[in-house]
Amino acid sequence: MGKLFGTDGIRGIANSAPMTVDMALKVGQAVGYLFRRRGNHSRILIGKDTRLSGYMLENAIASGINSMGTDVIFVGPMPTPGIAFITENMDADCGIVISASHNPFADNGIKIFTPEGLKLTDDQEQEMEELISSSRLSTLLSPPEEIGRAWREEDALGRYIVFLKHTFPRYMNLKGFKIVMDCANGATYKVAPTLFREMRAETVNMNVNPNGENINLNCGTLHPENLVKKVIQENADIGLAFDGDGDRVIAIDEKGGILTGDQMLAICAKRMKDEGTLANDLVVSTVMSNIGFIRALEEIGIRNVQSQVGDRYVLEEMRKNGAVLGGEDSGHIIFAQHHTTGDGILTALQLLAVIKKEDKPLSELKKIMKVYPQILINIDVSEKPPLDTVPEIQNIIKEVESELGDNGRVLVRYSGTQNMCRVMVEGPTEDTTKVLAQKIADVVSTRLR
Repeated sequence: MGKLFGTDGIRGIANSAPMTVDMALKVGQAVGYLFRRRGNHSRILIGKDTRLSGYMLENAIASGINSMGTDVIFVGPMPTPGIAFITENMDADCGIVISASHNPFADNGIKIFTPEGLKLTDDQEQEMEELISSSRLSTLLSPPEEIGRAWREEDALGRYIVFLKHTFPRYMNLKGFKIVMDCANGATYKVAPTLFREMRAETVNMNVNPNGENINLNCGTLHPENLVKKVIQENADIGLAFDGDGDRVIAIDEKGGILTGDQMLAICAKRMKDEGTLANDLVVSTVMSNIGFIRALEEIGIRNVQSQVGDRYVLEEMRKNGAVLGGEDSGHIIFAQHHTTGDGILTALQLLAVIKKEDKPLSELKKIMKVYPQILINIDVSEKPPLDTVPEIQNIIKEVESELGDNGRVLVRYSGTQNMCRVMVEGPTEDTTKVLAQKIADVVSTRLR
């Protein structure tokens, strides 16, 4: 068995390794065994997004958990951060999310949260992989009288909505705001419209009719084009695009401008610094953050620490450095005073709170940073040798870096969830950046395909 866990859990095409019923059963057994509370009857939460394969996988995982003498609580479609919250809120021993985030519907994945609502560490993932690949699971099954039960929790969505409301300033609501939201036919399709309506916003909802196959289909965070048109057409104050599992968001200003995660992070960071709530005047971002973000933080006196890509690595650096705010350019943002993981709806609420407090439109607030042109090219690869061992790739990277000087940067890395190499180049102009990015991509494609 190859490495099972990627950057964000286990992921693959449904009914193909590793996302098979057999593997899901083993994952359930491993989770049921490793997270059961000795001396207590344990229980594990299972939630999912709206993919067709979610039904198949949740039942397989649940069977594995039950076979280890542990109970299962089904909560149905719910955002990934909602599962993280409910796991701790209901005193569960573990939380499992069945989702492939922003990937097409044919993909699916498994993410696992600890009782504290945290993603697994590398060591915990390694322990689980070793257990799954060994023959031990069949020797650890519970006797018939101790097999676990399964039931559905109907109140989970309501608990999550109450939690989200409490992250918004108590003296404020969203009356007078017109919000267009794109729920990507995914996990936010119920909770987001309900929450914003209860908070008195006028809402226009898009892609809230999942059918199992239309999640992320030409919608959500990766395809905001129709949302941009709708914001302008509706004369709305803001547009919000969530991804399939709801752990990230992209915002559209009232003029149809698309904000990056870096811009949202900078806006919230400045307000928190002004209010004295930005611990250590520090924000954690990843190596993918735009140069403009780093320079904007410098101008307003905020320190920046960078982590590798992945919101769990962002959180690790936040905890290590005493930060309460961190995130990724993709729209994963962590407000540690509220939650343990990136949450698209929570991020949207914090951004809306800043708009209200500043009494400025989003198009004005986003001017806090200049976004340098950034080109990202994804190349499918057949192998993933360490990039520093491929001379041709290292040589072209050095050549491009020399050409850019202080006016840009280069980042070449493998995807943690797909057989893909990502080439990212930032530069002074769009045309120059495209040319230089393509130079690197051509070499990567020739060498690794």
